[in-house]
Amino acid sequence: MTQNCSPVWSVVSLLTLLLLPHWEMGCSGMSFNSVSLPPVGTYQRSCEGGAYHRQRRSWVWNQFFVLEEYTGDEPLYVGKLHSDVDKGEGQVKYVLNGQGATSIFTIDENTGDIHATKRLDREEQAYYTLRAQARNRENNLPVEPESEFVIKVQDINDNEPKFLDGPYSARVPEMSPVGTSVVTVVATDADDPTYGNSARVIYSILEGQPYFSVEPKTGVVKTALPNMDREARDQYRLVIQAKDMVGQMGGLSGTTSVMVTLTDVNDNPPHFSRKSYQFSMSESLPVASVVAKIKTLDSDVGPNAEMEYRIVDGDSLRLFRITPDRDTQEGLITLQKGLDFETKSSYTLRVEVSNRNIDLRFLSLGPFSDTATVRLIVENVDEPPVFSLPLSKMLISEAAKVGTTIGTVSAHDPDSTNSPIRYSIDRNTDLERFFNIDATTGVISTAKPLDREVNAIHNITIFAMESLDPLQVGKGIILITVTDINDNAPFFAIEYETYLCESARPGQVIETISAMDRDEPQSGHHFFFSLTAETAGNLNFTLRDNKDNTASVLTMRGGFQRHDQTMYRLPVLIMDGGSPALSSTNTLSIRLCDCDPDGAPQSCGSEASMLSAGLSTGALIAILACILTLLGTCMIGVLSGIGLSGPCGTVAL
Repeated sequence: MTQNCSPVWSVVSLLTLLLLPHWEMGCSGMSFNSVSLPPVGTYQRSCEGGAYHRQRRSWVWNQFFVLEEYTGDEPLYVGKLHSDVDKGEGQVKYVLNGQGATSIFTIDENTGDIHATKRLDREEQAYYTLRAQARNRENNLPVEPESEFVIKVQDINDNEPKFLDGPYSARVPEMSPVGTSVVTVVATDADDPTYGNSARVIYSILEGQPYFSVEPKTGVVKTALPNMDREARDQYRLVIQAKDMVGQMGGLSGTTSVMVTLTDVNDNPPHFSRKSYQFSMSESLPVASVVAKIKTLDSDVGPNAEMEYRIVDGDSLRLFRITPDRDTQEGLITLQKGLDFETKSSYTLRVEVSNRNIDLRFLSLGPFSDTATVRLIVENVDEPPVFSLPLSKMLISEAAKVGTTIGTVSAHDPDSTNSPIRYSIDRNTDLERFFNIDATTGVISTAKPLDREVNAIHNITIFAMESLDPLQVGKGIILITVTDINDNAPFFAIEYETYLCESARPGQVIETISAMDRDEPQSGHHFFFSLTAETAGNLNFTLRDNKDNTASVLTMRGGFQRHDQTMYRLPVLIMDGGSPALSSTNTLSIRLCDCDPDGAPQSCGSEASMLSAGLSTGALIAILACILTLLGTCMIGVLSGIGLSGPCGTVAL
């Protein structure tokens, strides 16, 4: 048997009146269902013989709801609080505390009715937690414990979607296929995403069709047309709308703009502005000069417009080179060798241009290269004379007599006038005027005797001047090398200081000598050493030629004593191997010394004796005494003021 039971509610909410909990009665199984949140106070029911009993607390209420953005003139009724202790006799009053109490929410202390006195915004605060209490009106003591409840602000669709990151800018390559992703736009809605469709956004495109589209749910902007060409149009302005309520009528919307720029790809081949070009160039241009600039057109930009050039025909002599200008990408033709109008007056080149960076996707659009013809005309200029050899080398013997012919230089006028040439020497390169040149024939001859040992090479500049135009002057260089003859005798290589120990033994080598010669024979030096005829028979020293351009001096006896003689002078004859041979006599000074046991000199005398003269020590003393006597006599005459005639001559004051 099923009985229907109707519970008595102690708390009534304006919103939950439509959603009141109900009992589904049945002894076989009763349940309590509510669409709203569970009440703070609960009911407990049991079936016993088809009847039920209710056990309840004194306070019973549901969660309260209040709509945001209420615009009525009167305070908005929220709900009612009621205690079972309140018998309607006016003994109980109701008190409200917590968030917004008295400032937003008020309660009628007699009836327990709750009102909202201000307009609420869920986006500012979604719920308020309050505390309610029933008190005895007379003594203000609580008749029920204080209990907590929530007033939740119910959302309405009062916020439009907003693009917080807008406006947007994006880039996408031109010629992109349909459906290429460009950018993702995002709109946010401040309404409650958990309640209804107030925050559910749908995207659409208002401006920018038919070129672009937007995914309704994701906000991904994509290309909608193929073959969009940057060279035709490079920027598009899109307007994207975001609408809440899933795009339904009555939904709120917001917009943003997207500036889409098409970036360049290499989809345009280069081509010359003309099929043929003509330029003039002077034959006097130096190597590396730019002789032509060729303009090339390419609708692409940046790396996609970088060029490469090459000469495909007409430059078998490799006179020219073509390279791109780094800034303008023009083709620069530069000179690699000198020009000569008289040899060739024009050149016809076929040049090719191509892109440096090829995009294989667009090869079907045609060859990414072009060709053109370039005619280069050589302009004639009046050139100075040109020597047949810019550098001439000549030889002349230092024995050559004045007026001897050394050689001949030759120059010619390269122009068609073929002017006669006059020659001269740049005297700044021949200050001592060793040479002359015949002004008409270019024959060079000696003007002074030459000495190879003073100057072995003469670097002479020759001027060649056009007779018809003296301002046209060419220059040539002549290196004149003076060849050697045997005109210098050999001599000691160094100034020797030779020491002889008193303890020297016969046959001991006391010095090894060598020689040098300012001449430079082609076969090298060959020196021969010997004693002069006057000293060949002396009993003190002898000389041994070592056959290697050196000679050794040896003692012939022992027993040298310093008290007998302290120095010896040994004349040595040195002869070269020239033809005819030249020789010189060089004197070797030998000082007699007291030596230690190792042969190192300790003390040496200062007297000298010529072996060839054989003067003794006593004779030298006598000669010195005579000289001193004569000097004294002269000095006495000067001091006395008397003219004397004698060894000093005549002295007069």
